[in-house]
Amino acid sequence: MADNKSVQERSELYRTIWGIANDLRGSVDGWDFKSYVLGMLFYRFISENMSQYIEKIQKEAGETDFVYADISDEMAELAREQMVNEKGFFILPSELFCNVKKNADKDENLNMTLERIFKNIEASSKGTNSEKNFAGLFDDIDVNSNKLGNTVANRNAKLVKLLNGIGEMNFGNYQNNSTDLFGDAYEYLMGMYASNAGKSGGEYYTPQEVSELLTRIALIGKETVNKVYDPACGSGSLLLQTAKILGTDKVRNGYYGQEINITTYNLCRINMFLHDVNYDKFDIANADTLTEPKHWDDEPFEVIVSNPPYSIKWEGDDNGTLINDPRFSPAGVLAPKSKADLAFIMHSLSWLASDGVASIVCFPGIMYRGGAEQKIRKYLVDNNFIDCVIQLPDNLFFGTSIATCIMVLKKAKKDNSILFIDASKECIKVTNSNQLTSDNIQHILEVYKAREDKDYISKLASYHEIKENDYNLSISTYVEQEDTREVIDIVKLNAKIKEIVAREQVLRDEIDRIIAEIEVQ
Repeated sequence: MADNKSVQERSELYRTIWGIANDLRGSVDGWDFKSYVLGMLFYRFISENMSQYIEKIQKEAGETDFVYADISDEMAELAREQMVNEKGFFILPSELFCNVKKNADKDENLNMTLERIFKNIEASSKGTNSEKNFAGLFDDIDVNSNKLGNTVANRNAKLVKLLNGIGEMNFGNYQNNSTDLFGDAYEYLMGMYASNAGKSGGEYYTPQEVSELLTRIALIGKETVNKVYDPACGSGSLLLQTAKILGTDKVRNGYYGQEINITTYNLCRINMFLHDVNYDKFDIANADTLTEPKHWDDEPFEVIVSNPPYSIKWEGDDNGTLINDPRFSPAGVLAPKSKADLAFIMHSLSWLASDGVASIVCFPGIMYRGGAEQKIRKYLVDNNFIDCVIQLPDNLFFGTSIATCIMVLKKAKKDNSILFIDASKECIKVTNSNQLTSDNIQHILEVYKAREDKDYISKLASYHEIKENDYNLSISTYVEQEDTREVIDIVKLNAKIKEIVAREQVLRDEIDRIIAEIEVQ
């Protein structure tokens, strides 16, 4: 649990970030401008990260007053090779965030200065093992874009504001907590921009609470893991949940992911660095996972966590080679061209280690639709790969109100049953959305681990029962809904009606008596 001081610091940080974003955004769409805010945050982070790394080495060697930002570029060059080998990049003292910020308002060519520096940082990794993790990282921070202003002077004025705003953020003592706060800052911006951007932004962002639930399910019984993989990794929040839950050093061989959107791919790599994951501990690729998978040499994976796009189009049987692809061929049929959901499931299953767990958010339609999807479900059930299906509440995700599901896959199950959990009521209302709380997450995990029937909540269905239901995997097929209507006692109701009728008759008799008296008069 975070103490009050850290909660207060985090709240203050969030207010500061949102203030900067709103102040600078102007006519720029928030989802686009996010790239500038996060890019500059990243620039500050790697500047401080490298400076403090060098200063630590120098101080351990006896130079207690050494400050990297104060030395000459010529002297710093002596450390270039060592820094690129160990950190993956190099920044000259004159090009550090703090020194650029210091002179920004006096630099009439600030846009050119920043453009040069960003190119130099990327170039420092060229020809080295870290090149692919730095190439194109600053592409979305276009300092000459009209989005920042119509003239160079206007653009530079905004860049000065941006540098000052990011520079004034208080990240505390780097060694103690700045990594967490940098990461928090990133995730806060992603969440806020996603919630304000609607579907265009939210499709790349999985709320923290859902990320935590997915990852905790995949990590049950594990204190360390070999490799973590997400075939549709977005900004990387699901991959990083493993480090948050277990500790960075407990993910032994790193984080692997693939993302088709170039902007989000860049953000994912930035997110890795912001969480202090070194370049040699992650491998994020940019391409279509279903038709151009980039991690054949790295699979299988012990943990797979993912929230792939819902019911998107893909090549399917228009591509004659895919039916022979070892990821899809075992099912004997491809997912429909208009609905790629089960293609992601088959891909993940194929790359899952024999002792691994895949925890995947799914569009609910794949649980009951017929045709090719039913045949793929049959393959998954007949071969005992599905461990659990969990119904989530509706309105959890930015940009969609649908009630999604989680499918948990395993290759080494101890029984041939599937656990169905109805967690549709496990949430609280926050403004117009629903949100999972820590208690909700804990309760779902307890039900998952218990693996038993529980009225209105869970059902451990046998293989034969699922087969009899034509491989329908909808929660409502197996978990009975609780009838919350009021139970009416018919005997009591009749007695009450009889009493009312009797009282009504008394009133009628009294009215008749009064009318008769009036007529006599």
